[in-house]
Amino acid sequence: MFAMSVFQSVLARLQAQEEEDEADEALAPLERIRGLNAGFVADLAQTQPAGSAAVHRAYVDTASEEMLAPPRPSRPPAMPDHLRRLRPEEIAADLAMTGEETLESLAEKRRHFATNNHPDRHHPDFRANADLRMKIANMLIDEAMRRLRPARRR
Repeated sequence: MFAMSVFQSVLARLQAQEEEDEADEALAPLERIRGLNAGFVADLAQTQPAGSAAVHRAYVDTASEEMLAPPRPSRPPAMPDHLRRLRPEEIAADLAMTGEETLESLAEKRRHFATNNHPDRHHPDFRANADLRMKIANMLIDEAMRRLRPARRR
């Protein structure tokens, strides 16, 4: 060490320490998880993974007849009555438009209508009707808002 520079001696010491650590790791058995007792965690060195055949057999052995039967066909969902109402007059009635609305009340009606009629809230088979209802309702509300705005500017 006397013939080496300080940097070389530090480097040599680190290399020797690294070799010792690698040797210790190779000899060390699997460590248990610290903080958990043996009753809680299985010994990983002694467990063997179950094959898929064993898992399937265990499932079939413990499953009831009902679980193993093919699924029953479900009835197609029925379209809600309000989604059949597609005329603008019917949608205006659903919105309860009176002509006495304010911008705030119209915004509230839009939100309320959307919570019940938004296409994402309905079965995919009925989304076209829900989408059409939303478009008509938005058109009616936008038109009512347009009529209110010029009256406010005067």
